[in-house]
Amino acid sequence: MINLYDLSYPALENLLQSWGFSPYHAGRIWAYLYQEQVAAVAAITELRPDLRERLVAETAVPLPHPHLDTHSSDGFTRKFLLALADGQTIETVLMGFKGRATACVSTQVGCAMGCVFCATGQMGFTRHLTAGEIVGQVLFIDRLLQATNPSANSGQGQRLRNIVLMGMGEPLHNYEATMTAVDILTHPKGMAIAPRHITLSTVGVVPGIVRLADEGRQVRLAVSLHGATDAERQALVPPARRWPLAELLDACRYYTQKRKRHIFFEWTLIEDKNDAPEQAHALGQLLQTIPAHVNLIPLNPTPGYEGLPTARPSVKQFQAILTTYGIPSTVRQRRGIDIAAGCGQLKVLT
Repeated sequence: MINLYDLSYPALENLLQSWGFSPYHAGRIWAYLYQEQVAAVAAITELRPDLRERLVAETAVPLPHPHLDTHSSDGFTRKFLLALADGQTIETVLMGFKGRATACVSTQVGCAMGCVFCATGQMGFTRHLTAGEIVGQVLFIDRLLQATNPSANSGQGQRLRNIVLMGMGEPLHNYEATMTAVDILTHPKGMAIAPRHITLSTVGVVPGIVRLADEGRQVRLAVSLHGATDAERQALVPPARRWPLAELLDACRYYTQKRKRHIFFEWTLIEDKNDAPEQAHALGQLLQTIPAHVNLIPLNPTPGYEGLPTARPSVKQFQAILTTYGIPSTVRQRRGIDIAAGCGQLKVLT
């Protein structure tokens, strides 16, 4: 069965043409999929009978099945353990903010990058997700929001506004499927999510950053840095051995020059590892030639890493030093830590 959620709009047109039908019908099918969000192919009506019969016989619209739904104590975050068609599982997070809802979406089952403080990296890599499995997470969250009574805390009762590709996996390691999913989600005849409301986070896959720039992708880019020297970064982020800082920063400069936009640099603050004043100065010096905004993220606990989060006074000191270099920064708002839904905490048994 063909998963219709795997198909970009042009791919859907091509499928129809291969069956001997006009690609004109793609618009109506697309509206059913992403505006009306039908639960089954049989619900796609208002099509010529022979086309509808072919769709029912050869295609499907599977969504991941929820195995576990965990609520944070403050009511702002829900984490879902979702089962895929082959029995693999992933985690997806719904975060509520005032007036908006954000979905944190996975792009792989596990992750091959192996960042030492990240629970997903600790579990290793199983497989890439398909475009339809990435899109399916977004549709699952959006349907949930529409079906739930409004709540001031959770952001429920409204359409999904923001997507962060910051769940399990490295999006640029699964480039084709991730970008197909982005094209589907941003298509103006479908969900029409603004590209500026989609943030893609990478540990620094240099070829992917360059390709994003060359293809003119409008999503927002976040690069996980965590160290201001090669030695410090490689101790935390193993891919830094393949793409050293000089090469990564060259790619980031290329991206900002080509796209005319800034990059978010993510820095997980770990006590006595990368939170000293001299490391803040080194980071400030590194980023002076790049349009940058730094997201400071006190370490979230994971079972496989013994590090501790930087204390609040040291976080503020680190931030103040960045300010002296003219680099804006934000201390990331911590959400869902009590249910292991925070940055770097997503992990499942496979």
